[in-house]
Amino acid sequence: PALETALDYYLRVLAISISYAGPVLVSYREELKHVIMSAFQAPSWKVNGAGDHLLRSVLGSLVSFYPLDQYKPFSCQSIANIIEPWGCSKAHQDREVEMLNFPPKWHDPSQDELSFANELLEFHFQSAVEELLTICQTEVQSETGDEKEHLKITLLRIHSALQGVMSCLPELRPSYKDGRSKVVEPSFFIAGSSGSTVGSSEMREKAAELVHIACRYLLKERTDDSILLALVVRVIDALVNYGSLEYDEWSSHVQAWKLESAAIIEPQCNFIVPFHAQGKKRPRWALVDKAHLHNTWRCSQSSYHRYRTDANVSPSSLMVNLVKDLLDLSLHNYETVRSYAGRSLTKMLKRWPSLISDCVLTLTENLRDSKALEHVVLGSCSILASQTVLRHLTTDSASLSSFIMGILGSSHHESIKCQKAITELFVKYNIRFSGISRSFFKNSQSLADRPGFLGLFSQINALGFETNSLHWRYNLMANRVLLLLILASRSEPDIYSQILAETAGHFLRNLKSQLPHSRMLAISALNTLLEGSPHKASVEDSQQSLDHPEECNILSTGTLLNDIIQEEGFMNDTLNSLSHVHIISDSDGSSKASYGASSFQSGSDKAITYFYFDFSASWPCTPSWISLVGGGTFYSSFAKIFKRLIQQCGMPVMSSLQTALEEFLSSKERSRQCVAAEAMAGMLHSDVSGDLESGSDWLMLQLQKVVLAPSVESVPEWASCIRYAVTGKERSGTRAPVLRQKVLDCLCTAVPQSVATSVLAKRYSFLSVALIEISPHKMSPAEEQYHVTILNELLDNMSHSSAQVREAIGVAMCVACSNVRLAGARSPGVLTEQTGNEYWYKRLTDGATELSVSIQNNSQSKQLELASDSSTANGLDNKEEADAKRMETIFHFMIASLKSGRSSVLLDVIIALFYPVLSLQGNIK
Repeated sequence: PALETALDYYLRVLAISISYAGPVLVSYREELKHVIMSAFQAPSWKVNGAGDHLLRSVLGSLVSFYPLDQYKPFSCQSIANIIEPWGCSKAHQDREVEMLNFPPKWHDPSQDELSFANELLEFHFQSAVEELLTICQTEVQSETGDEKEHLKITLLRIHSALQGVMSCLPELRPSYKDGRSKVVEPSFFIAGSSGSTVGSSEMREKAAELVHIACRYLLKERTDDSILLALVVRVIDALVNYGSLEYDEWSSHVQAWKLESAAIIEPQCNFIVPFHAQGKKRPRWALVDKAHLHNTWRCSQSSYHRYRTDANVSPSSLMVNLVKDLLDLSLHNYETVRSYAGRSLTKMLKRWPSLISDCVLTLTENLRDSKALEHVVLGSCSILASQTVLRHLTTDSASLSSFIMGILGSSHHESIKCQKAITELFVKYNIRFSGISRSFFKNSQSLADRPGFLGLFSQINALGFETNSLHWRYNLMANRVLLLLILASRSEPDIYSQILAETAGHFLRNLKSQLPHSRMLAISALNTLLEGSPHKASVEDSQQSLDHPEECNILSTGTLLNDIIQEEGFMNDTLNSLSHVHIISDSDGSSKASYGASSFQSGSDKAITYFYFDFSASWPCTPSWISLVGGGTFYSSFAKIFKRLIQQCGMPVMSSLQTALEEFLSSKERSRQCVAAEAMAGMLHSDVSGDLESGSDWLMLQLQKVVLAPSVESVPEWASCIRYAVTGKERSGTRAPVLRQKVLDCLCTAVPQSVATSVLAKRYSFLSVALIEISPHKMSPAEEQYHVTILNELLDNMSHSSAQVREAIGVAMCVACSNVRLAGARSPGVLTEQTGNEYWYKRLTDGATELSVSIQNNSQSKQLELASDSSTANGLDNKEEADAKRMETIFHFMIASLKSGRSSVLLDVIIALFYPVLSLQGNIK
């Protein structure tokens, strides 16, 4: 062990020390050849690895371009000065100009160096490759261990030689469809070269041919030897991925540069005068190192993109054979081998896109194969999940069809690892989905060699139904792909119009699905597909026909949806299913997470269900600061579904909802009340044309019942329903909905005196959320009059006996007063004196200071009377008690003003009331 360690140390020190020796190495040609050969012949794998390092270092020093005088001092720099001056490209002084005009001297290999390099290549590359073939084809009469060691050393020598010369050994020649010469023509894509040329393309091609034979031998005879297979993968990678070795070197070097550059770059010190600020000053050797680093990157890219832009060029048969070898190795049962082979194969496919289609077809067939082993499925998913393959799916219809049907047809795999890998593959495709090739839509009919878009769509549509035996997660995937495809087809109106009605009907039926995940996806799908509907129902939808031979006349989207909705019990079942989404917590009475999904959805299921649709909320448009109506149990996406359905289908949907909602509105269950509130919100906000009078009368009657209902558990949901119903339309939210005035009429109607205080507080809370959605700058005269009426009522009831009501009045006054103020700021001359600022301002602030002093005096006098005569302990009289309650309402008004974000509008009011309220600390109980 000591000798082994010593040899390893000395060989690696030697390799590092001669890294940039260049022509000096020629003088030690024989010694180096002897040392390298001895290192590979040593019976120690550690010493063999050190020999590998030495061979790479010698070849790189002989053939590569690199700076020779990187650390040489300047002529203007004294030897005694150990601190090297720094410079930058914005040099003004003569000394710094000299630093920049002192370019490095680059190593340009001489003929002697190239001759030495060719000699090493001939022995450690050509001879090693032939020796590898001999081992694989000859029955070696020796122990199995000796053969394995021989194979390891031979493969290591080949790999070391390839890593040493990198792209200086010419690449494999491609094939040309027009029969041109196989000579690789220079192309000025990106200039760059790592060094002088050694060897020839024939040398690399011969090695590729023999390595392919060796790979087939190892896969057959030594499939359990992961070390040998990993070495073969590295050799194939160095052979076919021309330029990748330079890229790896650049990548590691640039990471080190990022970590160390902060310490060797002088930041700017003068940020005032630009021409004196010489930023990024650094030593000369760092400038040279950066230039060398950039040249390495250009070299790695010089021929990488050459064949991606020319469809007339294709990989040679040798490349195709090695790609097949990598494909087999990427499906190996050892994870390490799969990982190495997968990375190499992905790089190869990125350089040669023409190879991707065949690989995708092979890999997706593995997913469909019920007899495929676990490691084959895992390897297939790993390659298919690469960005190169996923990007290719957007351009190749055959690959896309095979990919989708391969995933959807892989539910038969019983391994948990397989199912996890397939799910992760689909999630990644779902996230990276960027559309479909336009050529796929042009080929709408199925051909013999590839399915058309409509054919693929029909196959997936059939899988999305719950009537088949497909696993629920694959049913979810099928529905998700269905949605992605129809969204991608929006750019083709002819095809989109043919499949919209059928798809919308499919997702409409899924609203009452027994699978919670399918309901979630159906909600997102309908909100997306019906988003472009007009703001009123239309029965004049154009009659479009699909090109399916079995279907001749397809009904319009609205008519088809109407037929589904009119089915017996459909709307009731749908509302009942949607109520199950609202999972109410017993502890705090609010739904958990998004649509209650956290209780039954995993992270991958959420990614399939919600991604792309629910990341941007369009409602509410105004801040939600009113704590009296807080809660997360109202889902605006549900309300939007009912609104879009009514707009798409007209009054028949309204009638069906009225019938189904009778039961839900009278239900005591919180979840059913939630769905009823969402449906009512959609109906109130739909602005549908038709028999509005009867529909709106029914809606107002139900809304009045909600206001007068004694139950308070569902106040947050119904408050959100009213808020959604009066929310303005269009992007700015300034156009009032048709039924806003009727909703305000209903809320302004005084409740009977006999109702409970909780009902009165609920009504004032409803008024608050309704008024906060009215845009003050676009307020109509009728809405101004509503504010006057409401303010009069609120000011008259400031001394209400219930603390709950007083708090609600304070919040409602804040909203109403700020709206009036903002409307007056828009056009001061529009509002009359009664509706202007002075009216409510005077009633609110006049006498507040006197009331505060009176309450304090009465409180002190009563305390003295209570101390002297306990028989008078009846507290304050009625007037004094009313004054105290009025001041408490003012206090709630001030708190609400500060929370609302409108305090600047009511600043003078708050200042006028601040001292009277603050002086009552400890007096009001």
